Amino acid sequence: MADTPRPRRTSDNRGAKPASAGSRGAKPASAGSRGAKPDSDRRGGKRPERKDDWRRPPGKPGEQLTRTEDQARYDGPEIPAEITGRELDRSVTAQLKGLPEKLALRVARHLAAAGTLIDTDPRTAYQHTLAARARAARLAVVREACGEAAYAAGEYAEALAELRAAKRINGTTAYLPIMADCERALGRPERALALAKSPAVANFDAPTKAEMTIVEAGARRDLGEYDAALRTLENAPLNNKTRAPWVVRLRYTYADTLLAAGRPHDALEWFHRTDAIDADETTDAATRATTLEKTLDTNTNTGTTNTGATHSKATGPTDDTGPTG
Repeated sequence: MADTPRPRRTSDNRGAKPASAGSRGAKPASAGSRGAKPDSDRRGGKRPERKDDWRRPPGKPGEQLTRTEDQARYDGPEIPAEITGRELDRSVTAQLKGLPEKLALRVARHLAAAGTLIDTDPRTAYQHTLAARARAARLAVVREACGEAAYAAGEYAEALAELRAAKRINGTTAYLPIMADCERALGRPERALALAKSPAVANFDAPTKAEMTIVEAGARRDLGEYDAALRTLENAPLNNKTRAPWVVRLRYTYADTLLAAGRPHDALEWFHRTDAIDADETTDAATRATTLEKTLDTNTNTGTTNTGATHSKATGPTDDTGPTG
């Protein structure tokens, strides 16, 4: 059989590949240039959808989308422009040095803002500390600030959790009085008493030890143990000759406990003694003394006696003047 003549190759089809779409490496016939894409895939066209494709939530252009709770917590309240972060104590800023510079600045500003608001707006202060915690949760100073702000805002369970976290990180026991008071606020006075008996309390400075004494006495009152509460306070330096705030608080708590224990005359004396050293009027001792005097005068005129909650057998505070500095 004669050979079938081969088709001649022309210069136009030399090296050309079959035009069928099923051939490997085939390009669309409409593509006149190398790398061209189908019309439906060009800019301005709609590309095919892919599984789990991300899309911006529907909304009008420029519309502010609602932040989730976690996002809002991360953002935190707006920081006043005058807050720079330099307001913090050096010991605090030193703990932030391990963070990237911009992150450290943001955390510092939130902490500083919280510090300026904790007495006047504890709720907003707490939100600032939550924003700091969202960025630097592994720093003890941040967890401590968060705990203190939560405590001031009345969020006692959260405060307790934050202070426990801070204690785990740095081992500091100075948080114990606040932690014990949180236990009281959560209706667990027995746990508060257990914290008050911690061996670390013996090494506290005078102000911190006074705070723990006040909390311990309060826990005893929660349990109805007024005599024990009075003995706890009487073992503290109530007669300290300084006018330090912690002495003022000790005396005021003692006067209040005397009144609750059914000893109004003794309470009146200690309200006056509190007022005598409360130059900054951090307590309402003067007002309570005036009110109690009127009550006692009325009872004297009518022949009645104000016995209070119970009668105490405690004998009074020891004559421990304590430090004078």
